[in-house]
Amino acid sequence: MAFHSRASGWLLTVAAVSITVLPQVGRGQDDLEKKASWTIPTAADVHAQLDAFVNPRKPDQLTRTKVEALWPPAEEAPAADLLLDRVADAFALLDPAAHELVQFCRNSGPRALPREFPVLRDPGRPPFERMNLRLLYGRWLAQNRFYDEALQQLDGLQPADVVDPAGLLFYQSSSYDRMLDKKKCLPAIAKLLENESRIPRRFATLAKLMQADLAPLKTDSLDEVSRLMAEVRRRLDLSRAGKRVRKQEDEILAKLDKLIKKIEEQQQSGGGSSQSSNPAQDSVPMGGTGPGNVDPKSIGNKSGWGNLPPKERQEALQQIGKDLPAHYREVIEEYFRRLAREGSGQ
Repeated sequence: MAFHSRASGWLLTVAAVSITVLPQVGRGQDDLEKKASWTIPTAADVHAQLDAFVNPRKPDQLTRTKVEALWPPAEEAPAADLLLDRVADAFALLDPAAHELVQFCRNSGPRALPREFPVLRDPGRPPFERMNLRLLYGRWLAQNRFYDEALQQLDGLQPADVVDPAGLLFYQSSSYDRMLDKKKCLPAIAKLLENESRIPRRFATLAKLMQADLAPLKTDSLDEVSRLMAEVRRRLDLSRAGKRVRKQEDEILAKLDKLIKKIEEQQQSGGGSSQSSNPAQDSVPMGGTGPGNVDPKSIGNKSGWGNLPPKERQEALQQIGKDLPAHYREVIEEYFRRLAREGSGQ
């Protein structure tokens, strides 16, 4: 969550958390709508904004006719994402730099890499053009799993800045979710759901599933470790190996070390197994297995892992991996096999 995320897993979740708002006695639907902090513009509103952008540029008659052709007079209210596409098409007719970006978003396949588009940073262009083009490009980036780059475009944009505020909030939320930024993701989801009855159903459904999925996430849990592993895998799939990936790998190893220590302490005290209160779900996709390649660490020795007898080491490994999907267990097992080989000098 095209948008390659945990969306497929979310849609298989048993039920989303439902949000029910009971109207107060004597209050109408209009009163409830006023509680939302943002509004969804109508097609007429967007058309008026576009006219205010087009008219000062005094386009020739052919260009003006092409722009007007984007707005069939007898058409029913189009979807918000379609409004964004139409506004972007109008920009493309009037601005060659915008045309380049719009064509990239329209025609680039899933293996295309992000590019720099100066039009997005040009202070000389009207905010109406820049901000909606940032949303268009940010949407493409999020749909193609470039969440870091998507947030570079979407961060700082407000619902009032764009013609598709629901799309803005949804792609901000989904990118924060994949980056495990709980502090920003949950408020963005809550804001999106303020207009739940008016946003696309798919946005509302996935937003609730993200909310239910992320809200109980606990620091240093197996669930968090599995998500970090999935994030590292995504970055490697996109050839994004670098300092950030190495930092995340270090973080994963440190969290695994904490979990191993906890299991060892419970085994030594006869406390039995340690089962996460938030086990990772098989619905969290990772795609394949990793080779377990890591930089040499002292974590194994520090935790006493290398000093455990083989039988106890295997028991601890079973405890640490029992709540993870099979592909995560294989990565962890390979990692500990490497630690054992390094500890024995092989």
